[in-house]
Amino acid sequence: MTSPRQTVDADTIVRRPRRWRWVGIAAVVIAAVSVATNFITNPNYKWDVVGRYLFDPRILNGLGTTLLLTLVGMVIALAVGLGLAVMRMSKSGLLSASAGAYIWFFRGTPVLVQLILWYNLAIVIPEFSIGIPFGPTLWSADTNSLITPWTAAVLGLSLNEAAYLAEIIRSGIVSVDRGQTEAADALAIGRATSFRRIILPQALRVIVPPAANEAIGLLKYSSVVSVIALPELLYSGQLIYSRTYETIPVLIVVCIWYLVVVTVLTGLEHLLERRLGVGFTTGGTTSRRWSRWLIAKR
Repeated sequence: MTSPRQTVDADTIVRRPRRWRWVGIAAVVIAAVSVATNFITNPNYKWDVVGRYLFDPRILNGLGTTLLLTLVGMVIALAVGLGLAVMRMSKSGLLSASAGAYIWFFRGTPVLVQLILWYNLAIVIPEFSIGIPFGPTLWSADTNSLITPWTAAVLGLSLNEAAYLAEIIRSGIVSVDRGQTEAADALAIGRATSFRRIILPQALRVIVPPAANEAIGLLKYSSVVSVIALPELLYSGQLIYSRTYETIPVLIVVCIWYLVVVTVLTGLEHLLERRLGVGFTTGGTTSRRWSRWLIAKR
C-alpha cells in the first residue's frame, strides 16, 4: 500500500509566501538609495576637496606610518602571543601563572591608558640601565631618548595585542586532536619538531580567521596613537583640518583609506584561509594529501 507521503507529486508543493522578506528587501533598497543620493547631491561633503586631499603627501605619509605601525606591531604581537600561549599551557605553575597575569593585565586595561603610560614612562623610570646586580653598570640611557612617540606606540599596541593573540593561539593549539601529539611521540618525533610541523600547521586553520580580524582591529586601533602626537593617518588628517577647517572632507579621505586597506587585508585573509584549507576535508579529518605532507616533512 502506498503511503500518502509517496503519492504527493513534488510539482504540487507550494512554497509558503515570504512577504516580510520582500518588505525587508524594499526597506534596505530605499535606505541605500537615500543614503547614496545624500552622499552624491549634498554639497556640504565637498567632494572636490576630498579629491584634492586623497593623494596629498601628508595623508600618504600618515598612511605609510599607519601601515608600518600595524605591521611591526602585529609581528611583535604574534611572537609574544605565541610565547605566552605556550607558557599558558605549560605544566609549570610559575610559567602558566606569569602568562595568565600578563594576559589579565593587558586585556583588563584600555590600550589608550597603556599608550599614555608608555609615553610618560620617564616619570617613573628616568633612566634605563643594564648591569651586574650590586655591581657595575654596563649600559645606561635616558628614558626620554628611548621612549619616543614611535617606540611608545609600538610597545603599547603590540604588547596589548599580544594578550589577545595569546588566547587565540592557545585555542587553536587546543583544537588539534591530542592523538596527533601521541602519534608523534610514538614515532619518536621531538616535542619541538612535532609542535612546529604537526600541531601548529593544523592549528593555523583555527588561528588565522580571528588573528586576521585582530590585525584589522590593530590597524584601526592605531588611530589612538594620535594622543601622543605620532603622525599616523588620522593625526595627519587632524593636522590638515586644524588649519583649513575642512573637517568633514578630510575625515572622509581618512575613512576612504582605512576602507581600502581593510578591504585588501580582508581579501588576503580569504586567500590565506583557502590556502590553509587545502588538504583538509569538510569534516575536519586529515586527508591523505595532508598526511603525505606531514610524512614528507619528517
